[in-house]
Amino acid sequence: MPAGSPRVAVLLAAYNGMQWIEEQLRSILDQKSVDVTVFISVDTSTDGTEAWCAAYAATHPGIVLLPPAGAFGGASRNFFRLIRDVDIEEFEFIAFSDQDDVWHPDKLQRAVQRLTEQGVDAYSSNVTAFWSDGRTRLLDKAQPQVAWDFLFEAAGPGCTYVMSRALGQPLKATMLENWAALQSVSLHDWFCYAFARSHGFRWFIDSVPSMDYRQHERNQVGANTGLSPLIARYKTIHDGWWFTQVQLIARLVGQDRDAIVGSWLALGRRQLMKLSFSARQCRRRTRDKVFFFFICWVTALMGNQKR
Repeated sequence: MPAGSPRVAVLLAAYNGMQWIEEQLRSILDQKSVDVTVFISVDTSTDGTEAWCAAYAATHPGIVLLPPAGAFGGASRNFFRLIRDVDIEEFEFIAFSDQDDVWHPDKLQRAVQRLTEQGVDAYSSNVTAFWSDGRTRLLDKAQPQVAWDFLFEAAGPGCTYVMSRALGQPLKATMLENWAALQSVSLHDWFCYAFARSHGFRWFIDSVPSMDYRQHERNQVGANTGLSPLIARYKTIHDGWWFTQVQLIARLVGQDRDAIVGSWLALGRRQLMKLSFSARQCRRRTRDKVFFFFICWVTALMGNQKR
């Protein structure tokens, strides 16, 4: 690795990942023009992932396996543990990684270049979803950011995130201050994006895919394509999960003190109707703006949101 290469801490959350993790780690260690250290946190697994990672780390200097910390019950808590326990002060950049994707060789190099050239604090990108039957599909998340999108969605797949140390430090401090409440946040990538945008940090969403995003039956989120994911999304809204997360994240990042956000954050019937007319400022993609408008009205009129 050339002297002076940017140092990047890659935080990898693993769980029952034996089927794919070696291919993913190879793609990370093969990154060009950066000095990479991979920190792995393994949620209690039943397929030997922990033992395999320990053996792999013993023979690969760029891999660090964190000590066991019990069961997390989801990727979000595992990533929060990684941010809490990894000393990010030693690195210029922090990146997130899932266990089952394949990174392009220039993923981190391109991210670092865009962070520097654009003068921004965080980076994410489009991805190419792929299935075992050979199908592929571009997942486009690079629509222009709007005023309040960070309170309702992430910046794209968290496995594309690369953040500067200048953002990572206050993000970690806020997490530690709100550790108990943070455990109820279901999507770490949504929270991190919300923290960055709400605290004045600049975020760049790259239209160029940086990785191949593996799709399988155990994806916690996965590609949002077709009718089935739309139905699943509606169910999370109807059951109250999504709006509850909006309220929680808004409070954790301090947006509940904003007068405009505070005017609708109770998310009662009137507030939802009012919020619907701000759909253009709440989601990035046109289809999602339309869906957002109608779901606010449907939820308000049904009056059975569970929070």
